[in-house]
Amino acid sequence: MQELVEINWDSIQENKEYEDKIVQVLNKCFEEEDLKDLNLYISVTLTSPSVIKKLNNEYRNIDKETDVLSFPIFEKKEIDEIVKNKEKQIVKETIGDVIISVKRVEEQAVEYGHSFERELSYMLVHGFYHLMGYDHIKEEDKNKMRPKEEKILNELKISR
Repeated sequence: MQELVEINWDSIQENKEYEDKIVQVLNKCFEEEDLKDLNLYISVTLTSPSVIKKLNNEYRNIDKETDVLSFPIFEKKEIDEIVKNKEKQIVKETIGDVIISVKRVEEQAVEYGHSFERELSYMLVHGFYHLMGYDHIKEEDKNKMRPKEEKILNELKISR
């Protein structure tokens, strides 16, 4: 089976349970968006609050910690064309990077009253859809992105 996820650990200890959940959730995302056989993958880095704060400041000029950052390689129209034409990449290529602060995931799970598994899964799906060119700044964009996120979580039976 083609590897669809590359997992990196930066300033935190590796965790097999997290790894298994990451693979499960992102495999579902790739399946849902019909990306499985296109020689594409996603890079996920799990990190600490200090590292994600530094990246947020460096790339977004926001000098504060955040929960997830996404760095897409393709524009939305490029990804749409690849999927539409079933354009298998010649060389295995990333659709982008998702960086998650594990400490923030832990805090937000408590804050929102659900499991760590649910919050981590949401961060993964949320980051994935940013890589696919979706956004949630405008209400009309949010109305396209949120149902996609919820569909993945519901199909995996990951609820609040």
